[in-house]
Amino acid sequence: MENDQQPASLSMIARRDVLAAGALVAAAAALPNAAPSFAAPISGDRTMGTVTTKDGTTIFYKDWGAKTAQPIVFHHGWPLTADDWDNQMMFFLLHGYRVIAHDRRGHGRSTQTDTGNEMDTYAADVAALTDHLDLRNAIHVGHSTGGGEVAHYVARARAGRVAKAVLIGAVPPIMLKTPANPGGLPIEVFDGFRAALVANRAQFFRDVPAGPFYGFNRPGAKVSEGLIDNWWRQGMMGGAKAHYDCIKAFSETDFTEDLKAIEVPVLIMHGEDDQIVPIADSAQLAIKLVKKGTLKTYPGLPHGMASTHPDVVNADLLAFFKA
Repeated sequence: MENDQQPASLSMIARRDVLAAGALVAAAAALPNAAPSFAAPISGDRTMGTVTTKDGTTIFYKDWGAKTAQPIVFHHGWPLTADDWDNQMMFFLLHGYRVIAHDRRGHGRSTQTDTGNEMDTYAADVAALTDHLDLRNAIHVGHSTGGGEVAHYVARARAGRVAKAVLIGAVPPIMLKTPANPGGLPIEVFDGFRAALVANRAQFFRDVPAGPFYGFNRPGAKVSEGLIDNWWRQGMMGGAKAHYDCIKAFSETDFTEDLKAIEVPVLIMHGEDDQIVPIADSAQLAIKLVKKGTLKTYPGLPHGMASTHPDVVNADLLAFFKA
């Protein structure tokens, strides 16, 4: 009797699996930024590795795609990791680029350093990575703190290393209110960040993405619990001391001279409803300092617009890369 019933049972399971697979395919097709229908299978090496800097710090990185393709290096914001660029990494990999992203020291899977958590060392770490991978004619894309890292590195990069740069919701020229930057944010704002991190980092790292980072505190906002959870996951992977120090790095570093020194084309992208890095004291000042700059602003979009609106951001990035 068992043998008579088994084929029918297997048939039902197989039919269920086929229906489930069909549903997944249909759902994937409806997602924004799905792979182009003409895309060939991804070829080339897809690796994760580490590079050790002069002070013994281990920097984790992802390096996907053909090593002969033009490289794009993604620089994440505070207190996140290379994983924050998952959408862009896959999108540009499928468009034939070599894509690289690293975890900044003290963040993610890199060493939880108690020293060197400032922009000079961050830029030196990027130089160590690009030397290790021998990247040439690369495009560097930085979000928020990563935008400051891009400016600091690109201004110092050796000839031939960098082709273009992109700053998305980036901190340059300087976030802090000073006599020379009267429109900046007062030091009390960043002292508040530090106090909240020390008091309860886990809760602080929920409140930021659930509120202003993605604009989920705005009336009518479409909240993504997945984005909030992923932000928290990335933040809690890093070291509290490094994250504490990085607040000073992203808020008090003056990138004015870096911006002036950059010789390659720069695309500056900024959400007009950015509650973390207000546009009036960042992008609208930075564009006046770069030699070959293009400014694109986005009405109503938040600080984390590369995650909330990747279809918009990716299309403009691709156009800039190809220009």
